[in-house]
Amino acid sequence: MKLIFEAKVLIISFITAIILGLIIIPILKKLKVGQIERDDGPQSHLKKQGTPTMGGIIIILAMILVVTGTYIFLSMNNEKELANKILPILLLTIGFGLIGFIDDFKKLVLKNTEGLKPSYKMIGLLIISVAYVVYLVYGLHIGTETYIPIVKTYIDFPMFIYIPFAIIVILGATNAVNLTDGIDGLSSSVCAIIVTCLAIIGISLQVYEVSIFASIVIGAVLGFLMFNIHPAKVFMGDTGSLMLGGVISGLALYLKMPLLLLVIALVPVLETISVMIQVVYFKKTGKRFFKMAPLHHHFELSGWKENKVVIVFSLVTLVLCAIGLKII
Repeated sequence: MKLIFEAKVLIISFITAIILGLIIIPILKKLKVGQIERDDGPQSHLKKQGTPTMGGIIIILAMILVVTGTYIFLSMNNEKELANKILPILLLTIGFGLIGFIDDFKKLVLKNTEGLKPSYKMIGLLIISVAYVVYLVYGLHIGTETYIPIVKTYIDFPMFIYIPFAIIVILGATNAVNLTDGIDGLSSSVCAIIVTCLAIIGISLQVYEVSIFASIVIGAVLGFLMFNIHPAKVFMGDTGSLMLGGVISGLALYLKMPLLLLVIALVPVLETISVMIQVVYFKKTGKRFFKMAPLHHHFELSGWKENKVVIVFSLVTLVLCAIGLKII
């Protein structure tokens, strides 16, 4: 019965996102909230200059509307406890989305090229991360157990280790998804697959607040993807990428499976590692290890078309998610 409900909210969320996209994209165009491309980036990206961004608003609004509707429906059908558990996950994602929105707004609307200062952005992300982790540990009392894939056992970490670890997971995931967002449809495709994997785990463990919320996110992201596939009519911006990073890490921690992200979210992880390698290698040698970082740009400059990068990275993520489901 729950599976049918999750399918319904996914479809409703998908349709809602498409309707919102048809409304919001023309508004972003009118406001001239356009993409700013790097001069030193792939030359094929220069034609994207001016494409509306901040499209993450579409995903967030769709999530808010459908989660609100779901909350009301569950509350009216004697599922008040389940309804209440969905809201904090939504607040986490809205919080990260809001920080991304402020950054995008300053850069694209107020024409402040620096956007939100990195220190302010990190403080904001840190505050929300701490609040969410504290809620999980002390509000939901889920404990500090963390599932170790492959060996299929739980380890109970001391509180002074678990809380910093969980915060690092959230901050790392938001940064990784942010770096993955650089090609039409890449971040949204990869994240939709990862969140689907987490939804399946939620269903199998009967953690329905996770599977229901994840289904809503999947629908919203797929609806957004209809406008984000190549050639993209809109980009998600930091508004969407930070929010999706929050979703992935938040759900993984809720399921007590943050370590599984090293497998199912390996593509965003590798995107992050590629940037780190590039920076360290350049500082030591004055040369570039990759043709360009993050990793997807290296493949672009190696002759891959955008669609090929998206398809390959998505298929790799799909296989990794299948492996992830196998080893838990």
